[in-house]
Amino acid sequence: MNNINAPFDSQSNFYRNPVGAVEVGTKVLFRIMLPRSLKCSNAELAIKFDNDSSWSYFHMFWSGEFGNDKELWECHYQVDKVGLYWNGFRLQTNEGIKYIVPTNPREKSAIAPSAGRAWQTTSYKKGFKTPSWPQGGVMYQIFPDRFNYSGNKKENIPDYRYIHEDWYETPTWQPNEHGEITNSDFFMGDLQGITEKLDYLEDLGVTIIYLNPISMAFSNHRYDTGDYSAVDPLLGSEEDFKALCDEAKKRGMYVINDGVFSHTGSDSIYFNRLGRFDTVGAYNSTESPYFKWYHFNQWPNSYNSWWGFYTLPEVNELDPSFNEYINGENGIVRKWQKCGNSGWRLDVADELPDGFLENIRKAVKAENPEGIVIGEVWEDASNKESYGGRRKFLLGDQLDSVMNYPFRAAILDFLRGADGCDVMDRIMTVVENYPKPVLNILMNSLSTHDTERAITVMAGEPLYDRDRAWQASHYLSPEQYEHGIRLMKIATGILYTLPGFPCVYYGDEAGMQGYKDPFNRACYPWGRENKELVQWHKELGKIRKSCNALKDGEISDAFSNGNLLSYVRFGDCSALFCAFNKGDNEIVMDIPPGYSTGTPLMDTKIRDGKLIIPACSSAFIQII
Repeated sequence: MNNINAPFDSQSNFYRNPVGAVEVGTKVLFRIMLPRSLKCSNAELAIKFDNDSSWSYFHMFWSGEFGNDKELWECHYQVDKVGLYWNGFRLQTNEGIKYIVPTNPREKSAIAPSAGRAWQTTSYKKGFKTPSWPQGGVMYQIFPDRFNYSGNKKENIPDYRYIHEDWYETPTWQPNEHGEITNSDFFMGDLQGITEKLDYLEDLGVTIIYLNPISMAFSNHRYDTGDYSAVDPLLGSEEDFKALCDEAKKRGMYVINDGVFSHTGSDSIYFNRLGRFDTVGAYNSTESPYFKWYHFNQWPNSYNSWWGFYTLPEVNELDPSFNEYINGENGIVRKWQKCGNSGWRLDVADELPDGFLENIRKAVKAENPEGIVIGEVWEDASNKESYGGRRKFLLGDQLDSVMNYPFRAAILDFLRGADGCDVMDRIMTVVENYPKPVLNILMNSLSTHDTERAITVMAGEPLYDRDRAWQASHYLSPEQYEHGIRLMKIATGILYTLPGFPCVYYGDEAGMQGYKDPFNRACYPWGRENKELVQWHKELGKIRKSCNALKDGEISDAFSNGNLLSYVRFGDCSALFCAFNKGDNEIVMDIPPGYSTGTPLMDTKIRDGKLIIPACSSAFIQII
């Protein structure tokens, strides 16, 4: 919520114009408001470029009085480098040197005796563009083994793969006789099975399908790549993948793949630790063409591996031969684009070096300028640090978008008790820090294959550090489940109306529950869905299709506080007011100016000119 009485509010265009991330070369207006009683004789903008050691100070000029007891100072500053700038303000007053510092979501800022935290300005590459086709869409994430089985018999299934006969049973979670978790149980979900359900996805409003890895591998999650160039036989064939992409395009849908390029499987044509393949892997010989892809501490048994898992040897992404194999003209990235995909989601993008990310982007855009590159980054991707420095994910040469875990955390925290004002501030911080081309296509999820199911997080017992045996035996009670469905409707209402696009993890719309892997990766409950929640998702999908403001519109807070989270999405030709009441009591509120003649959606109630939001529910008003 904007506070015009604050000394400075970086999220208000009264104080800073333009608000948010800017193209390099942009002149930014900075304005501060001071009490006249402070008798400020000089005000300065303090600014520095990211990790520069020293600050620069620029004189601000007095620009007039504001009300009876305030005055304004302002200046312009042009950002001339791509990267992050940090700013604050220094004042000379009758009380000595003072500073304006950030405080909390309600106050925004305060005048303090010493400098504190600074405000961030993201400066991104001039002309940075992202694909337009994801805007206003709905993504659906599929864990291929668990979505739908076509019934096609598969031949030559290796002995080590355990095949479940009951689609609805719990995935195997116990370790084997050696105490190892092998993830070698399969339910036979396949690519043709996904193709068979495209009509269902279309009815749900889905426009983008994100597939977890489909390359040949030896675990059910397939993040232990065995051969980047081949579809895993249990999933089908390359022709099945092409058919899926072709049929999806007929329905206006796009398919993106999961790119796992920080490591391979030890059981792969490249490493070949178990000797399953005819190839000479890096484990087999120092003369292997793949030897330089890996870092051996002592060949062959001591090597760098992903988070210490010996089955996932890390690769040197900047090795020329690996880079050519993945990003070259005839490389893996472009091969699957030629087969019909529309881009990539990059696993552990923050563990991939800048040079490799830049090469992936070049490869994707060379094959298809509208191809998309999405990175897995769990934190604020605009100021993330790894590899000993500030990352450049969103500055124009690497990613188009990221998995937006900060929005997920904000939504789930709101529905577990966090104050609406604080949650809105967390949302607006991302909006402020990310370039607009990225904001328009942020990938926003409530659940993923790496997290607990959202309904379990919101309505179930907290997981804490409980083990798999506890997770396997704990489900929501009927009362918890009923409450969880109500919370899921609020959560998805928020998810579908924030900047970017919603990504529905398969089965969330059907009411699937579960703690961590493998309980969050059970099979889709065909015939046992929660029909109320499925229908809710369909209706939200219709709103996204009809409301242009959800494609690339702005967002502004509107009365968020306590149990209420509310905001406006607005564009050139439409707007949507959204309000969410997580509390146990009805909220009666004034309709925002301009919305009294709008169209109430999704059973939104208006009575005597007031907006009525029942306990634990949502409200939407659209104007066109």
